[in-house]
Amino acid sequence: MAREICRFPGVHWDYGGRMNIPARRWLQRCLLGLTFLPVLSFGVAAGARVLPEGQKPADRRLGPLKDLNGYFPFSPPATKAAWENRADSVRRRVQVANGLWPQPEKTPLNAVIHGRIERDDYTIDKVYFESRPGFFVTGNLYRPREARGNMPGVLFAHGHWENARLSLVSDAELRGEIATGQERFWEGGRSRFQSMCVQLARMGCVVFQYDMLGNADSQQIPMSVAHTFAKQRPHLNSATGWGFFSARAESLLQSVMGLQTWNSVRALDFLLAQPGVDPERIACTGASGGGTQTFLLGAVDPRVKLSFPAVMVSTGMQGGCTCENTSLLRVGTGNVELAALFAPKPQGMTTANDWTKEMSTKGFPELQQLYGLYGAKDAVMLHRGEHFPHNYNAVSRMAFYNWLSRHFKLQQTEPVIERDYKLSTPAELSVWDAAHPQPPGGEAYEATLLRQWQAQDEQLLAALSTREESFRRTYLPAWKTLLDVELAGAGETAWSQKTKEDRGDFLEMGGLIRNATYREELPVVFLHPKNWNHRTVVWLTGRGKAGIFGADGQPTAAVRSLLSQGTTVVGVDLIHQGEFTSDGGTMAQAPVVAGPREVPAYTYGYNNSVFVWRVQDVVSVVTYIRSHEQKSEWLALVGTDGAAGVVAGARLALGKSVNRTVLDTAGFRFARISDYRSPDFLPGGVKYGDLPGLLAAGEGEVQLAGETESELAQWQQRYPHAGQPRRLAAATGDACAKACIP
Repeated sequence: MAREICRFPGVHWDYGGRMNIPARRWLQRCLLGLTFLPVLSFGVAAGARVLPEGQKPADRRLGPLKDLNGYFPFSPPATKAAWENRADSVRRRVQVANGLWPQPEKTPLNAVIHGRIERDDYTIDKVYFESRPGFFVTGNLYRPREARGNMPGVLFAHGHWENARLSLVSDAELRGEIATGQERFWEGGRSRFQSMCVQLARMGCVVFQYDMLGNADSQQIPMSVAHTFAKQRPHLNSATGWGFFSARAESLLQSVMGLQTWNSVRALDFLLAQPGVDPERIACTGASGGGTQTFLLGAVDPRVKLSFPAVMVSTGMQGGCTCENTSLLRVGTGNVELAALFAPKPQGMTTANDWTKEMSTKGFPELQQLYGLYGAKDAVMLHRGEHFPHNYNAVSRMAFYNWLSRHFKLQQTEPVIERDYKLSTPAELSVWDAAHPQPPGGEAYEATLLRQWQAQDEQLLAALSTREESFRRTYLPAWKTLLDVELAGAGETAWSQKTKEDRGDFLEMGGLIRNATYREELPVVFLHPKNWNHRTVVWLTGRGKAGIFGADGQPTAAVRSLLSQGTTVVGVDLIHQGEFTSDGGTMAQAPVVAGPREVPAYTYGYNNSVFVWRVQDVVSVVTYIRSHEQKSEWLALVGTDGAAGVVAGARLALGKSVNRTVLDTAGFRFARISDYRSPDFLPGGVKYGDLPGLLAAGEGEVQLAGETESELAQWQQRYPHAGQPRRLAAATGDACAKACIP
């Protein structure tokens, strides 16, 4: 932290550039404890810029946003205890981002198994079940012909191969794969998916291969939505009817990835319900997008005992499909660390001539280091295959068979070599037929599914909200994840003085609060009374620091009343306000990553929203004030003129650092934001109680304007343990100013 510089007892520069002001006057002007260096030029107008005209703060957030093609290194902590603490937070991020915090109710699967295909040493069944009421997971179940008890279970999540489970390669493609050693058989080599399942059944495993959304028999959410979505659909973005990738769906944490991950959890439920399956020998594997589902399931479901995500995990490209991205997921983390959540259980992976080709030197050594903290360095394995294109070919599959056999003690001779088999046709494997008709899908169904999903989540969260213990266990970690205050610390802050003016009974000092940890800096104005009472009010507005001044350049009446009582008032330009903008105003639309696809997760899956950045800006300011040698004995936050939501978020992040929070909400709710590019948009902001839930999760006194008595009564009913916020009689600046003072 920066320390006060008051080391010149005899002289310092006065406002006219003369070095003749006594030290006692210098000390008087340092009462607030702000670190500033003398400057030669003063006399700037009140509320003016702290930087030269046209110059913006040197803030890394003004640069390009991170995208899925960025660099995502993993640095393991030095101790197991440190890792397990971080792993808890990262795992919660995965759960929250996928809509699985808290875990939804597990409704009846109502599984249907039919149409058995008999082969010499294995059988194939057609399967469908409901992961959510009315939404069907489809696939095939492979079992040894001579079924016996205590059999390993394997979930097989396919990747992005067209039509996947029902696909067959062409003669030309297969000929090339045989010639290059990727496949061995003319018949069996036509389907990498059947080849895997048949071999595992021959090894004594029960295997369930299930469809991702929009593939094979899973058509209720089509390919055009689940995997190739490109443009927002205004007709599916309202409070009564919304679709995936809309602002409404994102604010409720409803995503294609989340639905697929829940399908994986329910597929595991189905597999474990099969006769003879050993719950202590459950594996999951998949390549490419199936690899993504594999390490996600391993992160959220402890029932998986062995994981094998093929050609996916790397420090490079994180997953290009919409089904592999969801808001919040990779903010401050990446796929290598997500895979690391599986430690110390056995985990293997493969590489190819794709984004995984550097894994042996970037990512895998760090995974070995992490596993070493558990004394299990050999429990993680990388099978290299950079001489092959992106694949789950016979060579890579063999690596999985050997890994599975070794750890599940299948008594197979290594290496395990596939044998040819009789290929099943797509018609034979397809789940739907006249007796088992395909369920309806399309946009109308999509909107119905998401409304039902929201109702189920709301019912579950409402039950948890009325009891303090369950509320704190559920809501508080969720909001901390949304606001990124679990993985991200406050950082190290310092003050850089730029301007100073004696305004009679107070000093106006402008400068930058720099957060060195995150390479951020904020234009800030301190209005510091000469009779300082050791109380400080950070007054945030939707217009930045200009909001504490009137049109005449003088402090507003409310701010003047605080100054007259000896209270310091602080104004701040948060990111994309004031001096961050070319016109000194505030940004109308948040930046998004480059590209033609209007998918929120491509931005908010890797970067915090502007809303979260602004919350963290307030944290930086308060951290600086609270860490200074000259202490503020009382610190209040005020949020008016569109800043109420940000200040509410900062209150939660700051905890006991803030004595009182005063908000003029003007009825603000995240649910009323219909544009995912709004600076006030927050992924997940609606799910956990909206603004009332955010305020209930925070600490310290709250006084509110802009809310009715009936609205406050509803808060009290929903969150009786949080205490009812005091309602201000008038939604005015003067009322807010009076409410700041104890």
